[in-house]
Amino acid sequence: MAINGSHVLLYTSKPEDLRAMLRDVFDFKYVDAGHGWLIFALPPAEMGIHPDEGPTWDSGTRHQFTFMCDKIDETIADLKGKGVEVLDDRKEERYGITVTLNLPGNCRVMMYEPKHPIAAGL
Repeated sequence: MAINGSHVLLYTSKPEDLRAMLRDVFDFKYVDAGHGWLIFALPPAEMGIHPDEGPTWDSGTRHQFTFMCDKIDETIADLKGKGVEVLDDRKEERYGITVTLNLPGNCRVMMYEPKHPIAAGL
């Protein structure tokens, strides 16, 4: 099959600040596509398929991008120490432990420590 990856877009009112955070705080590797456009490599990824019902769907969300991590408490402490805003207390969900990160330009991204088997890296 010809599909060899995926490309994620985050929309923000502060693209330069968000690019700097992903480069300097998250330490994501990147290529410079020119004119300040940095394209970041992401850790291994996976995709889940959810039904079009429930509170997330009802809130207007149609697609969601999340960061996964191990040891969420350590990750939260590390990110807070580097100036990343964590909007809520950790929540125990059936599928994992979650928090919401507020990245530059009010770009909100969930981060979670999965409780389920993961497909990333297969």
